[in-house]
Amino acid sequence: MSTKIHAAVDMLGKPVRLILTPGQVSESKQAKALISGFEANMVIADKGYDADEILLAIEAAGSEAIVPPRINRIVRRDYNRDIYKQRNHVERFFQKIKNYRRIATRYERLAVTFSAMLHLVACVVWLSY
Repeated sequence: MSTKIHAAVDMLGKPVRLILTPGQVSESKQAKALISGFEANMVIADKGYDADEILLAIEAAGSEAIVPPRINRIVRRDYNRDIYKQRNHVERFFQKIKNYRRIATRYERLAVTFSAMLHLVACVVWLSY
């Protein structure tokens, strides 16, 4: 009944990858798919992506993981809080696409048509820079 949008953006906030999943799917299940194929110095993500498997995949790709640790993590990791502030580019992207009513209210019934509309809106956001 619901849909979750997973997005990867560059440092300017332009979308580079969008993935749709059912609303009950965890964010961490899509992490590898979001980062695969990209060469990046850093991957900035929220606490939802704090899992050893994801952190190892980021480091294996030659990137630095800027992910705050979850509260229940036994071994605390340190992360760069100043760089983590740049994660707001993802939040800004989501605010921009929510300006389009068809995305905000999910008019489309089928995932394929919703994905097409989402990619169309992402192109408009990309061109607005």
